[in-house]
Amino acid sequence: MKERAGAPQAPMRARIVAAFGRNFLADAGGAGPLPCVARGKRSEVVCGDWVLLRPGDPATIEGVLERRNTLWREDAWRSKVFAANLDLLLVVTAAEPTPNLELVGRALIAASAEDIEAVVVVNKSELPATAALLARLRPLADCGYRLLQVCARGQPAQAVEQLRPWLSGRVSMLLGASGVGKSTLANALIPGLQARTGELSQALDAGRHTTTTTRLWPLPDLPAGSCLLDSPGFQAFGLNHLSVSQLQHAMPEVAARNGRCRFHNCSHRGEPGCAVRQAVEAGDIDRERYALYLRVLQELLQACGHPTA
Repeated sequence: MKERAGAPQAPMRARIVAAFGRNFLADAGGAGPLPCVARGKRSEVVCGDWVLLRPGDPATIEGVLERRNTLWREDAWRSKVFAANLDLLLVVTAAEPTPNLELVGRALIAASAEDIEAVVVVNKSELPATAALLARLRPLADCGYRLLQVCARGQPAQAVEQLRPWLSGRVSMLLGASGVGKSTLANALIPGLQARTGELSQALDAGRHTTTTTRLWPLPDLPAGSCLLDSPGFQAFGLNHLSVSQLQHAMPEVAARNGRCRFHNCSHRGEPGCAVRQAVEAGDIDRERYALYLRVLQELLQACGHPTA
């Protein structure tokens, strides 16, 4: 039976590849990204989402399909999802400017809690201070995290070759504090990225506000499905949606000792017979990593109204 003229077209499956407010671009496997908008006053659609898209001018997002995982960012007012359906998080740091290891540690917790593989990328490896930074990152390597040293500005081709095996066939995201060379690395991975960013800004009609746009770019010379998500820099990861149990399983050195304490519901703060505290005292758990655990734990307890002492 033929569809009668003027009948609405059925929604199609598409992936959000750019997001700004209620304006988006979606990839439905056609000739190019489609401009689209979300229904309702508040949009919960983020870059990386798979959605049902109803064709139109612009197309309309009818619904968001189930997410495999999410990452959250946090500001003074609230936590908000900013990316979804990732396979790999590349956490970029460098010896200059002063390393923000708090951001690195929180990013790794966020990734682990969402079952996203994470790699720490030490950029500007040519700097003399890199040796001291690697020493500070040694506890992460001891926990099983992979550390990659690259020089994105001086040796971009080598940096790309080091990252290619990790990026192949995956949806990856670069994340790092301001000044660590994340943009330089992104430009090495995606030739012509700055020009393509300008084209995207025009397509979204976002004007000067496009610096807040998240984008999902296909990676050239890699298998289909290899994409890199580029997002604006920020200083705080949203972790307040986690439970205490999720936190305790998101830090490998703590997770390895869960169930070994005297009390089954041990918070690993001051309880007697705590295997985690014993490991800290014995030098088997890094004290800075343990201090990070305590800070995040206190935030979670405050967020749900529990005592923090």
